[in-house]
Amino acid sequence: MENAYADVIVDISSGELDRVFQYRIPEKMRDRVKEGTLVTVPFGRGNRSVRAYVIEISQKAEIEEEKIKEIFSVPQEPVTVESKLIALAVWMKETYGCTMLQALKTVLPMKEKVKEKKKRKIILALSQEEAKEALAKCERKHQSARVRLLRALLKEEVLDYKEALADLGLTAGALRTAQEKGLIRLEEEQVYRMPSMATFDRHCDTPPLSAQQENTAKEIIREAEERKRPCLIYGITGSGKTRVYMELIDQTLKKGKQAIVLIPEIALTYQVVYQFRQRFKEQAAVIHSRMSQGERWDAFEGARRGRVSVMVGPRSALFTPFPDLGLIVIDEEHESSYKSEGAPRYHAREAAAARCRIEGAHLVLGSATPSLESYYACMEGKYRLFTLNHRFGNGKLPTVYTVDMREELKAGNLSVFSRHLEEALGDRLLKGEQSILFLNRRGYAGFVSCRSCGYVAKCPHCDVSLALHSGGVLKCHYCGYTVKMMNACPKCGSRYIGGFNAGTEQIEKLTRKMFPDARVLRMDLDTTRKKEDYSRILSAFAAGEADILIGTQMIIKGHDFPGVTLVGALAADMSLNAGDYRASERTFQLLVQAVGRAGRGERPGEAVIQTYHPEHYSIQAACRQDYPAFYEEEMNYRMLMRYPPSSKMLAVMGSSLEGDLLAVGMEFLAKYVKKIKDEQLVVIGPADEAIAKIQDRRRMVFYLKHPSRDFLSYLQRQMERYIEVNPGFKKLSIQFDYQI
Repeated sequence: MENAYADVIVDISSGELDRVFQYRIPEKMRDRVKEGTLVTVPFGRGNRSVRAYVIEISQKAEIEEEKIKEIFSVPQEPVTVESKLIALAVWMKETYGCTMLQALKTVLPMKEKVKEKKKRKIILALSQEEAKEALAKCERKHQSARVRLLRALLKEEVLDYKEALADLGLTAGALRTAQEKGLIRLEEEQVYRMPSMATFDRHCDTPPLSAQQENTAKEIIREAEERKRPCLIYGITGSGKTRVYMELIDQTLKKGKQAIVLIPEIALTYQVVYQFRQRFKEQAAVIHSRMSQGERWDAFEGARRGRVSVMVGPRSALFTPFPDLGLIVIDEEHESSYKSEGAPRYHAREAAAARCRIEGAHLVLGSATPSLESYYACMEGKYRLFTLNHRFGNGKLPTVYTVDMREELKAGNLSVFSRHLEEALGDRLLKGEQSILFLNRRGYAGFVSCRSCGYVAKCPHCDVSLALHSGGVLKCHYCGYTVKMMNACPKCGSRYIGGFNAGTEQIEKLTRKMFPDARVLRMDLDTTRKKEDYSRILSAFAAGEADILIGTQMIIKGHDFPGVTLVGALAADMSLNAGDYRASERTFQLLVQAVGRAGRGERPGEAVIQTYHPEHYSIQAACRQDYPAFYEEEMNYRMLMRYPPSSKMLAVMGSSLEGDLLAVGMEFLAKYVKKIKDEQLVVIGPADEAIAKIQDRRRMVFYLKHPSRDFLSYLQRQMERYIEVNPGFKKLSIQFDYQI
């Protein structure tokens, strides 16, 4: 019988994760050795037995046959945390078409152990009476160092080692001598590194859940015990979704299980974690990309060892090594940051559902503006929908005004501020109330629009905006359609046609000029480069140290500032012009989230939406905070154009240093797919990506549409085989990305 070989990784907690070793699979074990299986193998010159995980099985020996060792055994051990995460990695490999090593690096991110931080203590080893006698003896012998030490320990029986050396003028040798004479004990304890949290000034009493919140929590718990369907909480802004999450987590902890809470932005981490730390104390921890390696290591180890039971953080927190995971919550589940941009191109929502299936946990999603995919799953019965349609504490949704910026231009107002917004800002400053100015920068790069009539240049085939490239060419990044840049608006003839170039820094300067006495804070990528900048800016605004906060989407997602009574959305419809079929959805989501920041305290709120398209259904629905109306309109468009979720879509992305070779390869790959006859299959492209070159690598993409995800997965496997047997693809990098 033909030999079978297993590629394995050894000791997943160390740097060996990057090194793959090959072993022969004994014939008697072939039925039990699969990808992800735990095995023991002979390792090193002494052939010591070590644990390893299988990442791939093949019939081809990568080295000389006589040098390949055999697997020792397949241990029958209880399922470990690592085993569950390995199973998740196997699912990722099969679902997203990445390598097993890429999947393992994702689910097991902490591959190098970080040295534990220790704190040394000096402890009095005598009783109080014995210590007084020893002190008197030392005083008689003029042993001044021991006198200082014993006097300090009689006041406080435990001293910090470093502080004692500095404050008491002691040496390490003197302490060793005191230890040898039985006067003291020197002990070490581990110090867990935790990033500092913003200290938001809030009342600590937690009012009881509303009837609607309590009923939602009870029904979700019942669903988890019976059908185990994922649950979606659609709750308007300010309805108290976080309070429901905390009740669900509380019930999970009472069962001896652990919970993960995903949030989309680092900016949200500080305020959200503050709430969770207030409720769950030391059981709650945080993980995010700006933490030090030591802080990340301590957070993961705290989870592994049972010191931490609630982990809060962005996408990477999904892989927290909890031994008995009971609940995963994804807050603001619609956010695009939950989608990975590197291989494997997983979506946290899908990966969380897979982890829940593997570990028997329950998945809860929440949003004021659910993704169409999640809401569609509810309509199909795959998820269960819960609605919170009242603001907590009888709060009112803000009054929303739209300003047609075309009319402002006609009236001679060339400013980025409408007259209504300028008056509203002045009014809030007089009243001592706070305001937020949100600049919608999503989709700003490259699109062309007319300031006079609002016309936007769009692709006639894909119904997405054309992007402006160098040389005055407008291009569609779905199908490759191109047209020359126009000098005047083809709709109204105006010469006010071009791109939008105002940024947050310019908005800040204009605001300070308009209101010189106003205290203004700006929050964007430039002002949040250091680890603690998010916390510093948000806590200052929450404490009332500023009147106006200016920023991009990071300031309007999930924050709760009771003092804010006005939100101004500048260039509100900017994201409508992104060259993406999701443009209307993302515009609606951003505006609803922005409007929802106003009026969350006792005073009523107001929002001003400045737009060139006040008649657009996403703008109108956002003004009314009417998600069902938006969903119905948007789904009609998606069904007409066969975009997700009504149809499934796979992006096939290629890159290479040899641009001409890439173009040929992508064309051949698209033609190969078209030969697989299916009436429901639609192939779009290939075309250059929105950013056609990065670090000298040309980038191209084509899209496949089909009603069945399984059929697209089949096509992906066929393309992988085609790429493997054609040597021309060796200089190309091909990735697959499911558009969800």
